[in-house]
Amino acid sequence: MLDFNMRGENIEVTPAIREHIEKKVHKLERYFSEGANATAHVNLKVYNDKQTKVEISIPMKNLTLRAEERHTDLYAGIDLIVDKLERQIRKYKTKVNRKFREHEGVAAFFASVNRSEDKGADITEDDKEFSVVRTKQFELKPMDQEEAILQMNMLGHNFFVFTDGESDGTNIVYKRRDGKYGLIETN
Repeated sequence: MLDFNMRGENIEVTPAIREHIEKKVHKLERYFSEGANATAHVNLKVYNDKQTKVEISIPMKNLTLRAEERHTDLYAGIDLIVDKLERQIRKYKTKVNRKFREHEGVAAFFASVNRSEDKGADITEDDKEFSVVRTKQFELKPMDQEEAILQMNMLGHNFFVFTDGESDGTNIVYKRRDGKYGLIETN
């Protein structure tokens, strides 16, 4: 079951907008097992040029779904973003299904969906030059390089930290300037 946390900048989240978002995003629930709980964080922005930006992120235990869309029509932007999220789920589910067919399977994977928490860091005046403006804590899931690259791309990040399934070491994959990928292995 999805809960919603909606926020608007320069726009009031009316009941009609809320209902449209909930109706569209609830279609994604068919990809999850029963009892799966997650919170969909929805940010709506309206710019001076009347263009809207819709961001939806759904953090779960083993996967974070995230997409954003800019459009002149808010409702069309919502429809496009739900399509993006659905493509992400299908792509990831296909990859995971292929990889875990003999192990625990996708159903067990999506059954353990859980909400992750972000925690902010305190900033003092003396620490401006090297201040940490955001701290995240998350559980490292054992996976291989290919799955880590997939997660990184789905999140839209330039790097991703993961536990290597074979060596049990903490590794980092990153996107290089030439568009290829790099791997940092720790000892």
